Amino acid sequence: MAQVQKDIGDQANWPNMIGEACSVAEALPDLLIEASHVANSVIAGWHGRRRAGPGESFWQFRPFVMGEPAKRIDWRRSARDDHLYVREREWEAAHTVWLWADLSSSMAFQSRLSTTSKRDRSIVLMLALADMLADTGERIGLTGVTRAFSDRKAAEWLASALAHLGKPAALPDTTGIQRFSDVVLISDLLDPVDKIEAWVHHVAGTGARGHLVQVLDPIEETFPFDGRVEFLDPESGLKLTTGRAEKWRESYHQNLETHRATVRDIARRAGWTYTVHHTDRSAAEPLLVLHSALSGSAEALATGEEY
Repeated sequence: MAQVQKDIGDQANWPNMIGEACSVAEALPDLLIEASHVANSVIAGWHGRRRAGPGESFWQFRPFVMGEPAKRIDWRRSARDDHLYVREREWEAAHTVWLWADLSSSMAFQSRLSTTSKRDRSIVLMLALADMLADTGERIGLTGVTRAFSDRKAAEWLASALAHLGKPAALPDTTGIQRFSDVVLISDLLDPVDKIEAWVHHVAGTGARGHLVQVLDPIEETFPFDGRVEFLDPESGLKLTTGRAEKWRESYHQNLETHRATVRDIARRAGWTYTVHHTDRSAAEPLLVLHSALSGSAEALATGEEY
């Protein structure tokens, strides 16, 4: 029992994600720095698709070129100095990527086999991906929380939005998701499969592409428990005690694989990608997979990548 209490802790030790000592807000500065380092390690070769054209979103000011219609001149901006500027708008088909990191209670788990929690790794992956996308001018949004925007400091804006979230949700609101966009969900995906399937079906119905990244602690794969062990469900507070935990190992592995195979099949039927990532591995690995998937490479569309 002592072994599991060290790995899991009692319910009182599970952080309230907002407003407590171990809150997301307090962790974010360090996670932002880590995300920036991870992004810089894999950013080479990433090519954005943003360009000027008809649309509603402001992109940038550029110098006026002789021969262009004078109506394109932004006189307010031009009045600031001795040059004429044109306000360019973003091409209406510019790519939008909606991001979400699961911050529910189960994501706070960290065993002795890993140096980071599932929650912190998920945040790092999301912010690093935002940093990489922002560097190439893609539009980014926190689904159901922010609008889609393009900004070099996108990771910082998303971190600020995370710090002000209310009750964390494993599966986010889908408001704002539209056709031709991409949705990246980073979670342990241990919710009931019917809820996952319903969410995927709803998002797929908008015409968006999806990418599921399942983040697991290595101890959740190995189940190295022996003897009398008390298990705790951080979501419900339910406790379960077994006298000989080693007898549950085979059944546990079978159930986990069945659940994972079901999620993998849900992703496959929707035409989505699916990747498993373990918190004792490098965060750069799933980002490389996401890079390929968001670039539309055929290799990335094969589900079941595992890291």
